[in-house]
Amino acid sequence: MTSNKDNDKQGMSRRSFLGATAMTGAGAAVLGAVGIGSTVMSKESWAVAVKDAKQKAHIAPGELDEYYGFWSGGHQGEVRVLGIPSMRELMRIPVFNIDSATGWGITNESKAIMGESAKFLNGDCHHPHISMTDGQYDGKYLFINDKANSRVARIRLDIMKCDKMLTVPNVQAIHGLRLQKMPHTKYVFANAEFVIPHPNDGKHFDLQADYSYTMFNVIDAEKMEVAFQVMVDGNLDNCDADYSGKYAASTCYNSEKAYDLGGMMRNERDWVVVFNIPAIEKAVKAGKFVTLGDSKVPVVDGRKKDGKDSPFTRYVPVPKNPHGLNTSPDGKFFIANGKLSPTVTMIAIDKLDDLFAGKISDPRDTVAAEPELGLGPLHTTFDGRGNAYTTLFIDSQVVKWNMADAIKAYQGQNVSYIRQKLDVQYQPGHNHASLTETRDADGKWLVVLCKFSKDRFLLTGPLHPENDQLIDISGEEMKLVHDGPTYAEPHDCILARRDQIHPRKIWDRNDPFFAPTVEMAKKDGIKLETDNKVIRDGNKVRVYMTSVAPTYGITEFKVKQGDEVTVVITNLDQIEDVSHGFCMTNHGVSMEISPQQTASVTFVADKPGMHWYYCNWFCHALHMEMVGRMLVEPA
Repeated sequence: MTSNKDNDKQGMSRRSFLGATAMTGAGAAVLGAVGIGSTVMSKESWAVAVKDAKQKAHIAPGELDEYYGFWSGGHQGEVRVLGIPSMRELMRIPVFNIDSATGWGITNESKAIMGESAKFLNGDCHHPHISMTDGQYDGKYLFINDKANSRVARIRLDIMKCDKMLTVPNVQAIHGLRLQKMPHTKYVFANAEFVIPHPNDGKHFDLQADYSYTMFNVIDAEKMEVAFQVMVDGNLDNCDADYSGKYAASTCYNSEKAYDLGGMMRNERDWVVVFNIPAIEKAVKAGKFVTLGDSKVPVVDGRKKDGKDSPFTRYVPVPKNPHGLNTSPDGKFFIANGKLSPTVTMIAIDKLDDLFAGKISDPRDTVAAEPELGLGPLHTTFDGRGNAYTTLFIDSQVVKWNMADAIKAYQGQNVSYIRQKLDVQYQPGHNHASLTETRDADGKWLVVLCKFSKDRFLLTGPLHPENDQLIDISGEEMKLVHDGPTYAEPHDCILARRDQIHPRKIWDRNDPFFAPTVEMAKKDGIKLETDNKVIRDGNKVRVYMTSVAPTYGITEFKVKQGDEVTVVITNLDQIEDVSHGFCMTNHGVSMEISPQQTASVTFVADKPGMHWYYCNWFCHALHMEMVGRMLVEPA
């Protein structure tokens, strides 16, 4: 067996090995970037810089972080809340997964929110984004997609619970997701990645046919309903929006509409498709749309027909297989990241009006610059000082470059636009700087999410954690200050200042989250804050009880085998952090009931005998004694 040290001596470091491996599929497209100059810090200067930056990143016991970070939970299907710069995990918000700690996917309230899609036991969430007003985070909602089951969910940030979930019709695999920034988040923009036949009924499978396409989906952020959909040529990957409320843009890596790797790389250029939102709204309002199948969602055609542009879209050619699409915080550029090209493409947003009006005939004339950065550029973020930071997947680096200088170089001036390249470990995907998706981009911290951790942490078997790294970007040089192992590909994150997020300490008794349960209780003549009663309705039994640490209002109830039992608990404690739980042994039932919350769960009492229930959230010195019994008589 060859050791890591031996590999390094032989020139086969992990990084160079990964780079060589990644090159096999796209080597011809990226070899031209090998000679690009870089500014890599020496080990000595790196050590000094890191020591200084770590002092800024240290959050002492009892101190609070400056930022909230919201992480995608990847194929775990959840959202994770971290403090930045400490990188401490604060909470997990279940969304597309089943969570036995909170009862998400088990309680009646959560199942009602998930709707019919509650049948799915998996999720694959990628892109968390916070609602905005006037281009700044307003702390109201966070939206997240589920690529696996074509869903979009909304999280209320005051309670940090998912309150709405939508399955998008007519499409497969919701991937890229961004929000309208101006004048507020009226719309959620969501890309369906995969091309499918319409109708997808098993009768036709030709992806090249006119009936095969995918769609750009525009969701009403308040109603959580699809407002309209736009058919497009090719497929869709990542997207972003401008700062006027007029344009959104998405990358396409499969303009070929192919179903195999070679086919998807056949064209030398794919494109960025730009959507004119007011033009689409106008057409929908005028009734100039179609519907598909059983869906009533308005659908307009954004594809080119007989070489003619649609009034709703324009297609800007960019080097093959682009991936990330990011809007600069000054509102001037859509930046498409090359993936199989060493370049990123800067599209001037102020030229889009002329492009749609026909005053610009060649869409490539909207390109302000196309700087070469390195191998495998995937995503770009910004510091608000005119600099951009792009992840280089194959090089395992983050490159800092100046946008104004990139434009000068594109115009023929002899200007160096690359400021620094920093090694990260390893194969970075998304990166995100503090407040970078808003006008407030402050250039303090950068988080880079690496797909592989390799030798960074203790081994955990064949399945390794991934690696999130924290970089100080407040000065001229990037300084890596923290490694953090993460599970199941978090994929992407977003950072907001702590004063922009306003979580509650305890529940409001009038909260709509559990309003349907309150309504059910009223119909049963129950006052949830005082009553501890059992109501039988045929073979349906509803058990209403209160809880105050360390006891339930009902410590014993009797049912018959086969009864459908609904347990409704109201936590009367008014002290923050005194959450209770309810876990019925051997019935697959558990849930959280935080202060002033009402929660309910329904199950079948299918086993005769005595069954204990207990509080599974530690709430009191006598927490262990907070128990009760369900007595099930034989049928």
